Amino acid sequence: MAFDPLPPIRLEPIEVAPDTFVLRSAQVAFGAPLSVSINSMVIRGPETVVVDTGTRANRDAWLRDLTSIVEPTDVRWIFLSHDDEDHTGNLAITMDMCPNAALVTSWAATERMGCAFHAPPERLRWVDHGGSLELPDRTLLAIRPPVYDSPTTRALFDPLTGVLWASDAFATPMPAEPVEHAGDLPSQLWAEGMAMFHHHALSPWLADVDRTAFAATVADFHDLAPTVIAGAHTPTISGPAIETAFELLACQPDTVPPPHPDQQALDAALAGYGA
Repeated sequence: MAFDPLPPIRLEPIEVAPDTFVLRSAQVAFGAPLSVSINSMVIRGPETVVVDTGTRANRDAWLRDLTSIVEPTDVRWIFLSHDDEDHTGNLAITMDMCPNAALVTSWAATERMGCAFHAPPERLRWVDHGGSLELPDRTLLAIRPPVYDSPTTRALFDPLTGVLWASDAFATPMPAEPVEHAGDLPSQLWAEGMAMFHHHALSPWLADVDRTAFAATVADFHDLAPTVIAGAHTPTISGPAIETAFELLACQPDTVPPPHPDQQALDAALAGYGA
């Protein structure tokens, strides 16, 4: 069909911590030699957790990757970081194929999704910002990240492994050839890419925030002391790159982003489209 989404590039899942896997894909940017991560995550354990469910455009590959890591009947929880399409694209089919799973979301997300998705109430668990999900082997913490494009957004932190699922925070484009780790990004692309994403596509209110309040929110996020940061739209962040990522995040309110692509940019992209 003419308006079907283009399938993203499938990338091999990676194990970012013991029994913690990022399911990866990348969407090719239009009009620029760039790509954008579209990721989700699996925490395998006595009560396996799937974190976000990818996009409809990548359904077949995403389901194959998921079932290569876990048995659907072992999935106990599906944590939804928020209700955007790139996080909920395979939610219904995943709930159907994982009959023992409950959806970990919030009242607000449940209501916002109501016109497109209905989960039986007995299969819901509402966990808000500051709440937790108690598992037999760990306690997962839900935290609203400093930047977000949905009021329902919650990051997920696993103190057992130190893995922080940052949802859309730290979002950045990659080169057309995707990279696995944020430390492999050219430094200018990383800085300008984060600014473009955060100001134009994620949190356009950044320039208006109270600087002291924002710095405190970033500090709280930093104080989680993650050893690995995974997110929907960023390569994996680990090692020295973690501090770089937090420095870039902290300065966003005073960072001047690249110009927002406008009709002139679209015309230029169309002129080269298919050439």
